[in-house]
Amino acid sequence: MMRTPHVVVVMGVAGTGKTTIGPLLAARLGVPYAEGDDFHPQANIDKMSAGVPLDDEDRWPWLDAIGAWAHERAGLGGVVSSSALKRSYRDRLRAAAPGIAFVHLTGDRKLIEDRMAHRRGHFMPTALLDSQFATLQPLEADERGVAVDVSGSPEEITARAEAALDALDSSTQSDEAGPSPR
Repeated sequence: MMRTPHVVVVMGVAGTGKTTIGPLLAARLGVPYAEGDDFHPQANIDKMSAGVPLDDEDRWPWLDAIGAWAHERAGLGGVVSSSALKRSYRDRLRAAAPGIAFVHLTGDRKLIEDRMAHRRGHFMPTALLDSQFATLQPLEADERGVAVDVSGSPEEITARAEAALDALDSSTQSDEAGPSPR
């Protein structure tokens, strides 16, 4: 388990399992979960439901709402889902809540398409997956986060995410302590 309560953003393209893994990870970490889709204004949901990709102007208020939630949870911990596809989106979230960490759910496109095709009751059509992949900018080395493969069961994916966050937390604490004596 992570040593200090952080806010974790579970990110990735549609169909990677953010809504499945997010609550499982929150339960394992003992913190609340917030569904990123719930922060969308109705206009965004209507647009995506019609098969129209969101643009940056659509996303800014949504990201600001998620950032405000993350800011309120600073020091308390929490897990929230957000596609957070672009570096600029993650920068905006970090500006609101500097201590956040990202779990980038990633995997084989065919697996993601198949999962998307079989989910029920979600407003994001499979047709928008191309725009999601085109927009995706993976985490960069200077961003606090980890990439986690989405193959396997939700429990396996969640365990990998927790282990990766533990390793990230340990390496961050080591970095802050300075070099170890030889």
